[in-house]
Amino acid sequence: MIEVIVQNEQEAIEAEKLGAERLELVSAINEGGLTPNFEKIKQVLNSVTIPVQVMIRPHSRDFFYTDSEVNTIIEDFKNVLNLGGRGIVFGALTKDYTVDENALEKIIAVSDQLDITFHRAFDEIDNQLSAYKVLANYKKQVNRILTSGGQVDCLKGKHELRKLVELSKETEGPAILCGGGLTSTNIEEIHQNVKSDEYHFGSGVQKSRVLFAS
Repeated sequence: MIEVIVQNEQEAIEAEKLGAERLELVSAINEGGLTPNFEKIKQVLNSVTIPVQVMIRPHSRDFFYTDSEVNTIIEDFKNVLNLGGRGIVFGALTKDYTVDENALEKIIAVSDQLDITFHRAFDEIDNQLSAYKVLANYKKQVNRILTSGGQVDCLKGKHELRKLVELSKETEGPAILCGGGLTSTNIEEIHQNVKSDEYHFGSGVQKSRVLFAS
């Protein structure tokens, strides 16, 4: 499964034509991805037939959210559902850098139809194996975790990713979506080491113009 980041309708259409199997729609890619506006979400959902995961992230400061920000996130979730989407990219941490289960439970309560990718907030957690087991408790809605194994990129995190992939397959929990620094030149080495079923290409395809014009 190859997932590709896109920022607008044109990129979404081209990515699907070139064989992407799932999209992650973001704004502000240089800030790690923020929530796109309503109109852009609508355009992309209506322009492709493959699944679209919409980034829901109100700011790029950190992954800590106040009650007010969680309420904003919930409203954004509802907007995606109202547009006919169900794929969400979301992650929240406590100040102790563990999974914020309180925020996650509030968001999951919005709909049992949500398809959630827990994003790279996961890479700020020290004990990823324990964090994985926490997220596995919500595997009905948290279907995958986007991670580079806690390292700066997948190449450096390949050994940690392998452990997470093995845990995922053993427990039949959320899939490990490997992302961070993937390129056409390193994907083979990473896959040989990690053996994941899902890979996420982000800014690399934008910068190298493998898929898109700038």
